[in-house]
Amino acid sequence: MGCPKMTEKNYLIALSAFVPFGPVRLSLLLSYFKTAKKVWSLSLSDLAEVGIKEKLALEFISFRDNFNIEAYLERLKKFGIDCVIKGEENYPKNLAEIDSAPLVLYVKGSLKSLDTESVAIVGSRKMTSYGREVAEKFAYEISQAGVTIISGLARGIDTVAHKSALEGGGRTIAVVGSGLNRIYPPENTNLALSIAKDGALISEYPLDYPALRLNFAARNRIISGLSKIVLVIEGAEKSGTLLTASHAAEQGRTVFAVPGQITSPLSFAPHFLIQNGAKIAFSPRDIISELDLQFKVDTAEVEKVMPKDKEEEKILLALESEPLHLDEIARICSFSVSLVSSKLIVMEMKGMVKSLGSGIYKKL
Repeated sequence: MGCPKMTEKNYLIALSAFVPFGPVRLSLLLSYFKTAKKVWSLSLSDLAEVGIKEKLALEFISFRDNFNIEAYLERLKKFGIDCVIKGEENYPKNLAEIDSAPLVLYVKGSLKSLDTESVAIVGSRKMTSYGREVAEKFAYEISQAGVTIISGLARGIDTVAHKSALEGGGRTIAVVGSGLNRIYPPENTNLALSIAKDGALISEYPLDYPALRLNFAARNRIISGLSKIVLVIEGAEKSGTLLTASHAAEQGRTVFAVPGQITSPLSFAPHFLIQNGAKIAFSPRDIISELDLQFKVDTAEVEKVMPKDKEEEKILLALESEPLHLDEIARICSFSVSLVSSKLIVMEMKGMVKSLGSGIYKKL
């Protein structure tokens, strides 16, 4: 059931590979039996004594009897994956504070980027073009201020946030809902490798564990737990985005949300959060100011990432001579008020216009 060379850390790594225990149950077992070595060697009657149902107990014993820890440790080494144990000096301090923090983190890359401030950017997998534009803007500029961007490597907003942080010359961390040898979605494999060069890939799941639906809900608490601020860009009424924001609030993190287009179902999450006390982010400056950091941005680079479109150019032309109310801008440009409203939010983020209050804008 073990070998003489096994250390307490290695027993913990072995226990972490049995996912059905989960961090809460495993913590209780460790608290009761004192050591991971003892938990690893528990009999059926021992497990029954502490309330583990027979089906789960038999599943664990079968797993243990067939698990080769030495081979597993060799594979982790081969793939360049470190295991960081809760309580070790390099375990992320922010994450250690939360309830149900993973006892073992699988890490590819370096956690040193967490020595700086960190902001999670989360949103919909099925983002709109507006959501993409906003995610690019915020991740790029916030990363330029030396802030680590954290997200979940999912399609949509997550992917854009990671890529834009890298384009901004910053570091980013991806918290994945699978084992680090099973990157999901597969099209993000190369992105994952780029992230690990200066940042890190993190998982609480063993090396080859598949990307199950429940995993993604569970990993959201880690995304918020690692961060000082959680920024919500887009999300539907029933979405993991709202779950991440909920974890953030419970963990005492600051939640920001970017207003969206009022006609888009994906604006539900940010608008709901704003109605319920989240701070409004009109610009990356709002996030950077919250962190009390100096704002750094290369305007030419931002323009290269986020070019002006014809609608923005038409709005700027309308504002050429004097400030106008958004209703008047809509009339002059023959646009809907909702389109003008959403465009003005983005244009203010870009530093192209400034709100004077009461729906009035001027060109900068």
